[in-house]
Amino acid sequence: MKEDKIDLRREPDLGPIESTADIAIPNDPLMRVIGQNEAVDLARIAARQRRHLLLVGPPGTGKSMIAQALALHLSMPTEEIRVVHNPENPERPSIEIKRSEEVHKELESKEFAEGELIDPKNAPINVAERLGYRCKNCGSYSQPSERFCPKCQRPKVGDIASNTNPFGDLIGGIFEVTMGAAGVKGLPSGHDRVTTTRKRLGKEEVVVFERCGDMIRVLDQEALEKRREFERISPRKVLVPLERNPFVLATGASETELLGDVRHDPYGGHPALGTQPYDRVIPGAIHEAHQGVLFLDELPHLGHLQRFILTGMQEKRFPISGRNPQSSGASVKVDSVPCDFIFVGACNIQDLEQILSPLRSRINGSGYEVLVETSMEDTPDNRALLAQFIAQEISIDGRIPHAARSGINAITKEARRRASTIDGKTGALTLRLRELGGLIRSAGDLAVIAGDEFIEEKHIKDAVKRSRTVEEQIRDRYGSYQKGLSTDITHSQKEKSPYYFWNEHQNDQMFH
Repeated sequence: MKEDKIDLRREPDLGPIESTADIAIPNDPLMRVIGQNEAVDLARIAARQRRHLLLVGPPGTGKSMIAQALALHLSMPTEEIRVVHNPENPERPSIEIKRSEEVHKELESKEFAEGELIDPKNAPINVAERLGYRCKNCGSYSQPSERFCPKCQRPKVGDIASNTNPFGDLIGGIFEVTMGAAGVKGLPSGHDRVTTTRKRLGKEEVVVFERCGDMIRVLDQEALEKRREFERISPRKVLVPLERNPFVLATGASETELLGDVRHDPYGGHPALGTQPYDRVIPGAIHEAHQGVLFLDELPHLGHLQRFILTGMQEKRFPISGRNPQSSGASVKVDSVPCDFIFVGACNIQDLEQILSPLRSRINGSGYEVLVETSMEDTPDNRALLAQFIAQEISIDGRIPHAARSGINAITKEARRRASTIDGKTGALTLRLRELGGLIRSAGDLAVIAGDEFIEEKHIKDAVKRSRTVEEQIRDRYGSYQKGLSTDITHSQKEKSPYYFWNEHQNDQMFH
């Protein structure tokens, strides 16, 4: 492998290439898409101008890759969406949108309100004992979850409440026992917080010590005041976080996954027993894609749900409501939840007519439609791009060796053959790259099993034989698919199968 990898987009010469290890993989994800120049150009425009995109073409031609690459060209989201409890009408929570600056400032305030962490050995002895870190008998330290000291095997914390209350074992966890000038409000064993006082700069202030795993959290007067400020704010939940993936794949999503829902609460959202409605709201994919890309492959399979996508695209907001009429969340609704996304849809040519006309009109009015290519000309530049694709697939897989020059040439030859047999294009290279990627992986597996350093031509030839579809194997073995089917199905199976019975006796039933 050469020290400096070769960028085949700038230097489309395979002469110096010994293996795919010598090929540089572009950092720009859109430059990793090969042979789809028009689609890539439109994706760049869509990312910059926030336009929608419809990609039409057969499977395995790079539609998903284009959508993901488009998302990576967007700036990171700048808004966090929260759902806020509405005390006047809990079943109508409100929406709060926080800018990134506000979110970061709030996180800093929360960190300040969380106080500082100290080692239990650095805490006052009586505090460490009350919290269960220090054994009052031998003075050794251990985890508060261990009620008996690992060193002396005696109870670590004496029950102070039992000295002042005969029912301390039963209700010691309810009442605090106030101690004198020592300054501690002691809590019996099992509590995770101790309140005391200390003098700082001549003033006495309240200090709270809390259990925090292996450490003790110390909350001084300022931290306690900050915490009280947060407690006064109406309860809320982050619906769509600021730090999120700008690419949301919603292919095959159900109605609730796509549009959001409100979880069921067996207690009906009772204030004392159940979960408040705001805390049960779940965002849909259209909300999670806010300021990002919503990608839907096999778009026509959504059926009537396409109209909801259209509404979200038009309004840039979509309400979240309970979608199960038997659920306690059925009466809960959150209005005006932001969903300002770039829509990228994909489908096959035969399914194009099943896309709702208003949805296509919206895409055309605010975006582009493009028919992806299935092949590209067999030129030196494109052969270099195909070699780059091979290097990318090997790098992504991570479990197969690099392809030697002979392997690259063999894959190029197979790409030429497939363009001719599948698409009827001579002097072309196929762009049905998903299947070609499968061939590369199959050849790589053969090289690994054989213990070879590189993928060679022999591995490609063997992989071509192994990568045939089942239909092709049936035709090779039996001459036709129907002959293979008749050979596989026995007479008794035909008699028992409703499918064969219907086909054989359909005419008889029609006339009786």
